[in-house]
Amino acid sequence: MRKNVHLIEHPLIQHKLTLMREKSTSTKEFRELVKEVSALMVYEISRNMKLKEIDIETPIGAAKGKVLRDEIAIIPILRAGITMAEGIIDLIPTAKVGHIGLYRDPKTLKPVEYYCKLPNHIDEYKIFIVDPMLATGGSAVKAIEVIKDRGAKNISFVCLISAPEGLETLSSTFPDVPIYTIAIDDHLNSHGYIVPGLGDAGDRLFGTK
Repeated sequence: MRKNVHLIEHPLIQHKLTLMREKSTSTKEFRELVKEVSALMVYEISRNMKLKEIDIETPIGAAKGKVLRDEIAIIPILRAGITMAEGIIDLIPTAKVGHIGLYRDPKTLKPVEYYCKLPNHIDEYKIFIVDPMLATGGSAVKAIEVIKDRGAKNISFVCLISAPEGLETLSSTFPDVPIYTIAIDDHLNSHGYIVPGLGDAGDRLFGTK
């Protein structure tokens, strides 16, 4: 793996990943698992975040406390990234949330931006772009390009399942962007699905096909 690729193998995460992969897992259960795993991932990812000291009042008296120094922004790639963002917000409720929408051009097969809404002063934020699947890497690369063009600097990409093809594309295009994943699967099939993967994450999250 390249240096900017980080595989998170916490036992609780791997346990929940197995449940997500199982095809008999219901939409409700799948959605809950994605939220839980996303929160657990950010718990691990945030281990080295910088803190600042502030003055507070406890019920007993004055004290010094520590809070996160960085402003956090979560940018889900529509639509499947939304549920991951919800899980992270449960853990970091002060985080701002932006959105980026991409679709695949039927002729070129390349991702095209159709929507982007980001917090003001995005250059001041530590950003987590979230999307459950990193398959070919095309959407991830495009999302980072769009957000960087708007001034973002401190960006991480967070996904659940990744394919070697997508990791190579993203990590070679943006070696400065850390990539966090809980599984590096075998390969992409002829339809661009990750094998063994977990199917179409968006369809499983929202009960559509």
